[in-house]
Order: sequence, then structure tokens, then C-alpha cells
Amino acid sequence: MNAQHQPTQESIDVRLANERDTHAISEFTRAIARETENLKLDAATVRGGVQAVFSDPQLGFYIVATSGSEVIGCLMISYEWSDWRNGVQWWLQSVYIDERYRRKGVLTKMYSFVRNLASTTNSVCGIRLYVERNNKPAIAAYETLGLRFTDYLVYEMPLDSSDQMNQTESGESN
Repeated sequence: MNAQHQPTQESIDVRLANERDTHAISEFTRAIARETENLKLDAATVRGGVQAVFSDPQLGFYIVATSGSEVIGCLMISYEWSDWRNGVQWWLQSVYIDERYRRKGVLTKMYSFVRNLASTTNSVCGIRLYVERNNKPAIAAYETLGLRFTDYLVYEMPLDSSDQMNQTESGESN
């Protein structure tokens, strides 16, 4: 990309993703795993996971950022019911921005889109995310958006063999 075609915040659009975005979202999802956890995810498995969200809206939905016709960023919203709040928490997941477009306001525009959508959806009571503890750039970016660290810890019990293969000998996840 040459200097005269550098995107500006005004040239970045954000919209709900559709099935035509599957390839870009799948590749971004694989890139997240490589960058943040040094994991190589199976392309077919990830593509199937992305397609599952488009096939079953109860799983969540995707948001994409575009510059012209190019998808330059994505994130997924998944749902968690909160009986404490009698509402739905939206979880930001699979947040990724093409390296060429980072620090250009893309995340801010995507998050604003999500906040606006959440504020007009009656059942949504909050927005949450989890981030790999050593992903300092992402942590700084999320804090800049106004998200704050909570006292909750996240635990997991992997049930599929691909997750178990990514564990260390001590049983800790990578």
C-alpha cells in the first residue's frame, strides 16, 4: 500500500458481516492465534466455526471493518445470559485488525458500532471480553476504549482433542 492510499478514519466503514466475509474472517481468526498464542489453527476447522455462526444466529454474529471493498478487521459477538442482571452479556471475541490498518481508528470504529448496537438492543446488559494476559498492545487498546479489568478469572476445561493438544506437559494451557 503506498502513502497516497493510506486509509483515514473517514474511509473506514463498519457493518454487520455476511457469509461473503467468511474467508477474511477465517484468515483473521487464524492470524489471531498465531500472533497472540503462537498456535497454528486448522483452516477447515476455523472456516467451519465461522460458517456455523452465520448458520445459527443464536451463536452470535460478526462485525467487519472495510476500506473500500477490502475487509480490514473483524470481531465476533457471542452471548452469555446473566441471571444476576436479567439480560445478555455480549462477549467481544476474535478481534483482529489487519496489521496495515492498526492504529488508524479501526478498533475505535468497530467498538463504537458494537456499543451503539448494544445500546439499542433491549436485552443487552453489558459488553465483556477476555484477552490473553501477555497481549499488552490489545490490553492497552481495550483500556483506551474504556473497558476495564475485572476481578474475574477465566477457567476452562477443553473437551475436544485439538484444544488438548495445545496444552503443556504440566496440563496448563498455552
